Amino acid sequence: MELSRRGLIRAGLLSLAAAGVGSTAACGGSGGSAASGGGAAELTLWYWGGGLSDKVVADAVKQFTQTKIKPSVIGGDFKQKLIATMNGRKFVPDITGIKGENIASLLAEPDRFIDLNSLGAGKLASQYVEWKWKQGSTTDGKLIGFPIDIGPTALFYRHDIFEKAGLPADPAEVGTSMSTWEAFFEAGVKLKKANPETFIIDSAEGLFDKMLGQGTKRFIDESNKFIGDQDHIRQAWDMTVKANELGIVAPKYDGPDWNAAAAQGKVAGTVGAAWFALDLKSGVEATSGKWRVAPMPGGPANIGGSFLALTKECRDPKLAFQIVTWLLSAENQARGFTDAALFPSTPASYDLPALTGGDPFFGGQKTIEVFGPAAKKVPIQYEAPADAAVAQPFKDEIVNIWTKGKDSATAWTDAVSAAKQIAGRQGVS
Repeated sequence: MELSRRGLIRAGLLSLAAAGVGSTAACGGSGGSAASGGGAAELTLWYWGGGLSDKVVADAVKQFTQTKIKPSVIGGDFKQKLIATMNGRKFVPDITGIKGENIASLLAEPDRFIDLNSLGAGKLASQYVEWKWKQGSTTDGKLIGFPIDIGPTALFYRHDIFEKAGLPADPAEVGTSMSTWEAFFEAGVKLKKANPETFIIDSAEGLFDKMLGQGTKRFIDESNKFIGDQDHIRQAWDMTVKANELGIVAPKYDGPDWNAAAAQGKVAGTVGAAWFALDLKSGVEATSGKWRVAPMPGGPANIGGSFLALTKECRDPKLAFQIVTWLLSAENQARGFTDAALFPSTPASYDLPALTGGDPFFGGQKTIEVFGPAAKKVPIQYEAPADAAVAQPFKDEIVNIWTKGKDSATAWTDAVSAAKQIAGRQGVS
């Protein structure tokens, strides 16, 4: 159920004009240059493989005739290459992607980028999920990253295995009966009794990570103070430890081993982002029709998702912003979902045919009915530039408990101690 490409292009331009971008967006589609600012002969665009729909990018090249758009798909360590190029001040892209895991560190260097609010981005904010918009903004309100995709989470589970174990199997029933982690764990214990080799959770580390994403605080607060030893972290830690002690977490499977375990029915559930559906389809194709999706216990989180930004060296910011907003309109984001499994950051996309059809892999389920509401309810969460580094000891120790049987109390003490040392080296108080 694909949308007409011509219709999408036309609809995308009209929606931008109606949204308040006004004549600047309209010029992007008509080939006019009155609002293009610097009138650059060319504009360069950097992104990584799968970071944008190649088809939508190719259409943008044809659409914006007042300049030559030169897209480049950059392999390897994208952030490293971007920073090196920026530091060298030569061949800096006009428009660049920023991966979700890198946005926090780059927000700490806002002078490298143009504040998109100065180009009228604020008029479009209501068209994107609020938490993602905030994620691309500095603490003082500059918008550096314009939302591309997001990764709202849900529970992926084997309908047939749940049913055989006497558990609720319909997505609505699963969502209601397993709405809390406690109820979900109880279901996991029942599943394990019915089939000792089957697990409802595939990863202790992944479980801990998803639980962290369900709150508004992480390891460092907005005053740059370490808060990794506080209750919100300890609660996620304790729940993860409990799941492991109940024996409902699978052994640590990686790559092909995970696929084999899932194909054999040893992995009956996993909490993951919307994009994980593509991993399932490619990794365990033979189980098509047996999987379903339900709301994640405890509420949604987000894993992954990226941004587009304009560098300070951008030769025509007004025109570049037109290109960015056209690429990331609701209609073109729906195409990105079809072409590259990029889950849209624009709620209007959720009502378009590209997302509303039933998915045969999930037994014909319309999974947008789970992921759409989840996307709108992800909490706004502050992530400091040093958050990833400070979080790592906690994840490492969770893995030690899970795979090596390390004492959880000792592991907690070790995690906090190591995290505080890293925080100190990162300038966190």
